[in-house]
Amino acid sequence: MLPADQSPTPEPDREPTAPGASAVEGLAARIPEDFTLGVATAAFQIEGAVDEDGRGPAGWDEFTQRPGAIAHGDNARRACDHYHRVGEDLDLIRDLGVDSYRFSIAWPRVQPDGRGAWNEKGWDFYDRLIDAMLARGISPMATLYHWDTPLPLEHDGGWLSRETALRCGEFAAEAGRRFGDRVDRWITLNEPVSVTLNGYAVGIHAPGKQLLFDSMPAVHHQLLAHGLSVQALRASGAQGAIGITNMHAPVHPAGRNPLDWIHARVVDLMVNRLYADPVLLGRYPKPPLVARKFFHALRDPRPEDLATIHQPLDFYGVNYYYPARIRSGPGPTPEGVKPTKAMKKVPFHLADFPEHASTGFGWPISPKYCGVVLGELKQRYGDALPPVYITESGASFPEPAQADGLLYDDERIDYLASHLGAALDAVAPGGPADGVDLRGWYVWTLMDNFEWAAGYSQRFGLVHTDFATLERTPKASYYWLRRLARTRTGSQSAA
Repeated sequence: MLPADQSPTPEPDREPTAPGASAVEGLAARIPEDFTLGVATAAFQIEGAVDEDGRGPAGWDEFTQRPGAIAHGDNARRACDHYHRVGEDLDLIRDLGVDSYRFSIAWPRVQPDGRGAWNEKGWDFYDRLIDAMLARGISPMATLYHWDTPLPLEHDGGWLSRETALRCGEFAAEAGRRFGDRVDRWITLNEPVSVTLNGYAVGIHAPGKQLLFDSMPAVHHQLLAHGLSVQALRASGAQGAIGITNMHAPVHPAGRNPLDWIHARVVDLMVNRLYADPVLLGRYPKPPLVARKFFHALRDPRPEDLATIHQPLDFYGVNYYYPARIRSGPGPTPEGVKPTKAMKKVPFHLADFPEHASTGFGWPISPKYCGVVLGELKQRYGDALPPVYITESGASFPEPAQADGLLYDDERIDYLASHLGAALDAVAPGGPADGVDLRGWYVWTLMDNFEWAAGYSQRFGLVHTDFATLERTPKASYYWLRRLARTRTGSQSAA
């Protein structure tokens, strides 16, 4: 059992002043009794301890060493030091009163080379973590792959290689064998679309390749890894529900320019359909005729691969952050992103939403599009869509490096309240997603952490992290969510 470190003394219940959408009681009354509330993190973003207890390097460890790749030259060598402060962090989740914690298993920590021998000290860490969660009444949702590819596999081609998919299936089998009796929900992959586009197409994330449409093999190999992982988990006897998580965003042309319309269709296919269609329908979508040549790598997949990818799922995970408006031609670089040569070759850009406020990342804040995402899933997949969890929902906003007392993050409270409310509205009778079985909602994220290429410049946490001292300080949004969890009907856990 992990030590039950003392978390900061919770402050008295109070709901900070925020716009009307943030009223707790009304929102709590709309949450179904069997609905799961949770928080989410990812191993590479919080654990640190990258050289301890046999952990091997990930592709992201190497990528952070590239000059200019990460804002301010930040790295994740220490991050939030979650590896040494697990008890404190789990106490924060327990005191928050949510049902579930979505965490990820760092592949390089349990298998440093991505093949061959297992690292028992790494497995022991997650074994203790899961037991400690259960002891605190927290339901585990484990993500197998959240972007930390073991570096030897990355050097051998990463997701451009079929070998990585096969090795991921073996990793899933071992995780299922060890933890299948205790993990309530499994996610095979997190946001494969982000891995392909950011990591292999334009190079702003690890491994930093700039292949544009030559990155398409990474799509197929990630999906194959998903299917192999589902098969492996079930063969291992894992008792928990199994699904996959992808980012979804409503995509629209910015104007009446035919090129805006064509490019919007291509983006919609890449973000919303290229991964979901094979998983849920067993086939790749047909690209627009004018763009078909760019997807040639996916034109004739092996039938047996599609059968492997198209596994029955217990749930489908959706990460929703913002809508996309596509305008042809070059445009400004998104907030917090250093442009690459490949990005400059992309013939379109994300247009602004001047009618909406924006997050610290410059992302438009529009809760209604969360409901649009769910409605589009219903329209596209119908009965083929399994129950849905919103596995990430959250926003970054400018906040101080040190917390001087309680930090009133009213913008985050309103963001979370309005997005959860929009999702519940969408699936209610008569809503655009009426009939979608929405089972739960996970906040991204528990605490401020290493935000990939943005380093420590973007704060998404319910808990403030002082990266100099590692002190954790719950924000007003933490207490808002705690009251929501306690106020909902019956205050019963849905785990």
